[in-house]
Amino acid sequence: MIASFFYTFTSNLKTLIMKLLLLLLCCKGLFNCCGNDKRDGNGIVNIPDANFKAYLVGDSAINTNGDKEIQVSEASAFSDTIDCANLKISNLKGIEAFTTLTTLDCGYNILTSLDVSKNTALTFLKCYNNKLTSLDVSGATALTSLNCGRNKLTSIDVSKNTALTGLVCGANQLRSLDISKNTALTSLDCWGNHLTSLDLSKNTALTSLKCEENKLTSLD
Repeated sequence: MIASFFYTFTSNLKTLIMKLLLLLLCCKGLFNCCGNDKRDGNGIVNIPDANFKAYLVGDSAINTNGDKEIQVSEASAFSDTIDCANLKISNLKGIEAFTTLTTLDCGYNILTSLDVSKNTALTFLKCYNNKLTSLDVSGATALTSLNCGRNKLTSIDVSKNTALTGLVCGANQLRSLDISKNTALTSLDCWGNHLTSLDLSKNTALTSLKCEENKLTSLD
């Protein structure tokens, strides 16, 4: 009788353990599904910088449902201007979800890197007066105006930004600047860098040039 009791008890215990394991696996799958930021159109955009998130959540044109998060669907639908200048923002992660954004002003912050390669509709970008050492605008092919002055950039690649008409990159640490692909450029401000040469032979539309305070030995 005792043996029968222990057999039944052991069998029931094994069944209970199996059910608990299955329940844990189901909960894990549900958590992974709900916690996915990018794959689900109704997911949450990961915005680690508290100041940037507070700005976005506080804008009713962006945070259309009025909750405390920014959904991927809200970000991708926003096609206007984000002006988050002078808010002590150190990280702009989350901006990549705003795929139809047209204007971004994030000047006077403390950013060290900025990637807008996913913002393919962006036409105006102001990221001046930060601490940028890295700037990726490779995917922002619609960009017509870029102001990245007063940062710590040692290089900048604007070869993919063929629609660019205005470029301000003064007061950085640039040692070279290739704007041969930017044939639509009408205004260039590259003062206060370490440029030793500057070739403007392909920039036939250029009407305004500021290149003082460099180390130019050659200017075409």
